[in-house]
Amino acid sequence: MIASGWLLRSYVGVFFAFLYAPILVLFILSFNDSEVMGFPFRGFTLRWYGEVFEDGGLAKALINSFAVGLASGTIATALALMAALGLRYRFPGRGWVIPAFLLPIITPGIVSGVMLLVFLGLTGVPYGLWTGSLIAHVTWVLPFAFLTLYPRLHKFDRSIEEAAMDLGATPWVVFLRIVLPLIRPALIATLLFAFTLSFDEFIRTLFVAGSDRTTPVYLWLLIVEQVAPQLPAVGVVIMSISALIAALGFWLTGRASRLAAAVERR
Repeated sequence: MIASGWLLRSYVGVFFAFLYAPILVLFILSFNDSEVMGFPFRGFTLRWYGEVFEDGGLAKALINSFAVGLASGTIATALALMAALGLRYRFPGRGWVIPAFLLPIITPGIVSGVMLLVFLGLTGVPYGLWTGSLIAHVTWVLPFAFLTLYPRLHKFDRSIEEAAMDLGATPWVVFLRIVLPLIRPALIATLLFAFTLSFDEFIRTLFVAGSDRTTPVYLWLLIVEQVAPQLPAVGVVIMSISALIAALGFWLTGRASRLAAAVERR
């Protein structure tokens, strides 16, 4: 028992070290007063953070990532909601819908990028943030949005809707006043998950973004073209933004869950 407990603690320690040691190293290097990205540590400085916040290219890339992430997350969540609602009914070909939704997940990113590149070229759709990148991001995050929403709607007690319609409510009123409040936590979680996936998407974006830059593409260009010493500071800033978004998501989901529970108790 003592040996097994020691092995378990060792495993847990190695596991968390593997997860968080790179983040700690990145955080330390972001304050390293050296023109070369890496150790040894030559002194403490904040100038790399100053360069990050003065970098107009990074600011534009962050704005692009936020904009296309919000747009693609909203579109994917809306499409996933409609698909999940439709799958509550029986219709010809229903069994093929879920496998069709899952296809982009099992397709390698580089293959999807090449296919989108060729397809947009053949159809004459220009490459760019609001054309190629938006299409690529929606097709990528839609399966995950669907997998997040579908279980919640699949387990939904439809007798509540039937009772409301028996009392004279129209299907639209039932959706707005009963279904939507109860699934709001799932919708918020789906939107934030889709936004995060879009914000981090790199491979497909690289093929179809044209001259526009999202944050992952901008970081890749910094690494390939410059090996810039402010890269660790850039990484820390982006991780901080992601942590704030995650915290906001947890807060919004928790608040929506409490409101949904209050609706169910009525």
